[in-house]
Amino acid sequence: MDLILFGMQGSGKGTVGKALAEKFNTEYFETGAVLRRLANQDSELGQKVKSIIEAGHLVSNEVVMEIVEDFMKNTEENKAIIFDGIPRSVEQAKTLNALLDKYDRDYKAVLLKIVEETALKRLTTRKICKDCKEVYPAYYKKEECEKCGGELFTRADDNPTAIKTRLKAFKKETIPAMEIYKDKLIEIDGEPSIDEVRKIAYKTLAPIMET
Repeated sequence: MDLILFGMQGSGKGTVGKALAEKFNTEYFETGAVLRRLANQDSELGQKVKSIIEAGHLVSNEVVMEIVEDFMKNTEENKAIIFDGIPRSVEQAKTLNALLDKYDRDYKAVLLKIVEETALKRLTTRKICKDCKEVYPAYYKKEECEKCGGELFTRADDNPTAIKTRLKAFKKETIPAMEIYKDKLIEIDGEPSIDEVRKIAYKTLAPIMET
């Protein structure tokens, strides 16, 4: 069973998504990471992505879907995929669903649900590793990454004004995309601590992921 992850910025979607992928032994499609990996490959698709990025252009939905299809083709048969960072719009949702149907893949959508006040609080106090991009909450007091030892920093756009702009884009573009999955949507409370949310997610999704 493939999972399509949704969550407002600050919901812990990336952290929980990676934990779910490890727990249930799935592939993990994170749009930005896959783009960067492809750009370093000497393949036709990789060179296409590299040229787009180097020219400073945004990767079009058409190319993103080409990348998604390539990822599906190279995924071991019967192995599930967790999608993080896609779809971000109604157009992407429709084209992603068409690809999932084309390859006869079963899927559910998962929403890590938080309120805007929680998003603002988490994003303005979090720190990120410069090297591996691991995210740490405010209560993590060390100055280096637990995983790789890299330096932690606060993103320049993790300020209230920029965050509100990102949340506005989420409401305008991603929530309508999420509506397409309303009959397949599983909601998980994202308000507790990240460790608690992980436990809730494991328990909620185990019945469909471990069959």
